[in-house]
Amino acid sequence: MPIRSPKGRGAAYRVFWQWPLRSPARLFGCVVALLALAIGANAAFGLLPSKAERGGVFGSARHAAPGSSGTAPGATGLAPTEGQPNRLPPVAELTPRALPPAQAPPAALTVAAKWTKAWAHHPPGTSTASWVTGLRPYTTEEYLGVLSTVDPANIPATAVTGPARATVVAPSSVRVQVPTDAVNLVVLVVNTGGEWRVAGYDRAETANTR
Repeated sequence: MPIRSPKGRGAAYRVFWQWPLRSPARLFGCVVALLALAIGANAAFGLLPSKAERGGVFGSARHAAPGSSGTAPGATGLAPTEGQPNRLPPVAELTPRALPPAQAPPAALTVAAKWTKAWAHHPPGTSTASWVTGLRPYTTEEYLGVLSTVDPANIPATAVTGPARATVVAPSSVRVQVPTDAVNLVVLVVNTGGEWRVAGYDRAETANTR
């Protein structure tokens, strides 16, 4: 019959913890049993991998790609030769900003020559609108607005007197010097997406293209 009163439960507890004290043999047996339980629990928990081990050993093996050797990121995967340090793979050379003048695109030189010829062509009485129309096929849309403010009567040259020559060459722009019967013109030609167009000019002696 179950014990229902606190007094009865207290008596039962006293019987339980007083039992080992009734003889030395019982006390020794209880101590040995407790030690055996402690050693067994410690051994059981010691066999389980820790959190760091699960993340470091098993986690790396789980996430490694099939056939990979487990090398660190950025490593080549090859063991270094004895006596030689690890070396990074060679890096491709960057494209230089300035190129030799001989590498100037022929299309850029042609546009500069044709533009300068149209620039120098302004018979007396030529209007600004007519002059700009002759320059339009070789000029960027943005620079046409600047040219529309120029009076052709103020242009000193009347003809081109020599071939166009590249002075500064870059991957997307070329400065071209074109001689005329009045001044040596420096023309800036830019690549507008497959087509070369003039985006500025100045006299050679100033070497400062607008």
